[in-house]
Amino acid sequence: MTTQTLPVPSTAPPEPGPSWLPRPGAYAAAGDRCIVEISTRLGPLTTLRRRVTADEATLTVAPSPDDCVLALKLTGDALGGDELTFVGTALEPQADGSRLLAHGDLATADPTAPGVPATLSLRVVSRTDDSLLVTGTARVPYGHLRRTTGFALSRIRPADQLRLLVAAEFTCPA
Repeated sequence: MTTQTLPVPSTAPPEPGPSWLPRPGAYAAAGDRCIVEISTRLGPLTTLRRRVTADEATLTVAPSPDDCVLALKLTGDALGGDELTFVGTALEPQADGSRLLAHGDLATADPTAPGVPATLSLRVVSRTDDSLLVTGTARVPYGHLRRTTGFALSRIRPADQLRLLVAAEFTCPA
């Protein structure tokens, strides 16, 4: 009996992602590591400010920035029992990667209602190979959001603008 050594096919190393993001993979923000606040404004006055629950906060980093996805699923009493989702389908670096723009849609849980275009402007607080800590805001016209998606807050709080404030630490599960 003889033994024969066969060549082992080598696997290509994973394709590196953009230098201004952690390595490619699926990242999530734990409930205690993601804070989201919703506020409405009427002109210069803030008419409502409440913290909402981020049921899901995920970041998928791909080798191409156009394939990266940032998703938030928001619920809570401040939303009147409704659910808001933000899905950013591409990340764009600004200021040498210290800022990111996530262009996407803000929508409700109703699949028949279209979303409203929104841009989440993020500041990168900290970045390592397996985590990303960001803060940022997104603003949308409240009237357009209400007409397009049917999302409505309390009638006793008038508003012409809705703002989301996000602080999240995305980590790669081990």
